[in-house]
Amino acid sequence: MKIFVVGLSYKTTPVEVREKLAVQRARLQCCGCRLKLHGGLDEVVLLSTCNRVEIYGVSPWIHGRVQQLFQELTGSDFDFTPHLYVKEGAAAAEHLFAVASGLDSLVIGETEITGQVKNAYQAAKDAGLVGKKMNRLFQTAFAVVKAVRTNTGIGRGATSVGSVAVELAEKVFDRDLSAKTVMILGAGKMGEACVKHLAKRGAKTVLVSNRSFERAEKLAKEFGGRAVRLEDSAAAMTEADILVSSTGSPDIVLRREDVEKILPARRNRPLVLVDIAVPRDIDPAVAELPNVFLYDIDDLEAVVRENTKNRVQELALCQQIIAEHSAELMARFDSPFAKRAPAAVEAVSGWMMGGAAA
Repeated sequence: MKIFVVGLSYKTTPVEVREKLAVQRARLQCCGCRLKLHGGLDEVVLLSTCNRVEIYGVSPWIHGRVQQLFQELTGSDFDFTPHLYVKEGAAAAEHLFAVASGLDSLVIGETEITGQVKNAYQAAKDAGLVGKKMNRLFQTAFAVVKAVRTNTGIGRGATSVGSVAVELAEKVFDRDLSAKTVMILGAGKMGEACVKHLAKRGAKTVLVSNRSFERAEKLAKEFGGRAVRLEDSAAAMTEADILVSSTGSPDIVLRREDVEKILPARRNRPLVLVDIAVPRDIDPAVAELPNVFLYDIDDLEAVVRENTKNRVQELALCQQIIAEHSAELMARFDSPFAKRAPAAVEAVSGWMMGGAAA
């Protein structure tokens, strides 16, 4: 009986194929049961995210039945074969460990995937779809996640423009955004993403100003904020602590003198300006004003590149951790006397069930 993984991901498959297979969390148990019954599997865990669909299982023989498993998920005769990868034994274990640790993600080291793997495993466990091998495999995976996060810097540093905007704003405001007011000028997608990140970190109020007041109202409603007419945006800036500008205008929309006029009313409160428009919305001379902190798209992308580079440098250490845990797991699977879980697995069981950061 071998452990295996059969799957497809953003690395092998375009989104129009991945969406054919997407399984909602509420259906993981039902689909897992169908795979076990009709796929001839002894144990099975089904993982489905926006970037991957993977079947982890235990079976004496998997080759030749891969396409059948994926057709079982969709109920169609679509040929998924060109997009699929199959791994067995140690290679399957190492793949899961990399996935759960965020090393196989679009953004290296991201943590959301850990929670998704936990949910998939728990759903399979609750449905009675896993036994000794899948239990040990997934519990070891969470031990690997803990070791990777404890002993490496793979998850440190923001790696999206939106998260970097938060990181820079938190430096100005001593990591506390809980009572801050955020204003968005324009309604570009990247601007929205920045404001969403800031709102998640506790920003108190969101103001939205846009050429189309109707669009501003719609976006403000999404954030539970307030729409501001474009002609009133300068006055509204006296309230803002952080302004994200993304208008799409071909010309400067916020000049030095515009900002200078509102400073007395702000009473020396710091003002963070995040200009992610190209061409730029904000006059670079604004940065010369007291208590005004200006960041443009190049500033943000430079931080993203540096943080991504730092994460990549940590990969070798992560891979060493994965290899060590995989070798230990395979040795236990191969040993007829292996009755107890590895110490590392036992130590992490409580952490895993209690909820890892995801």
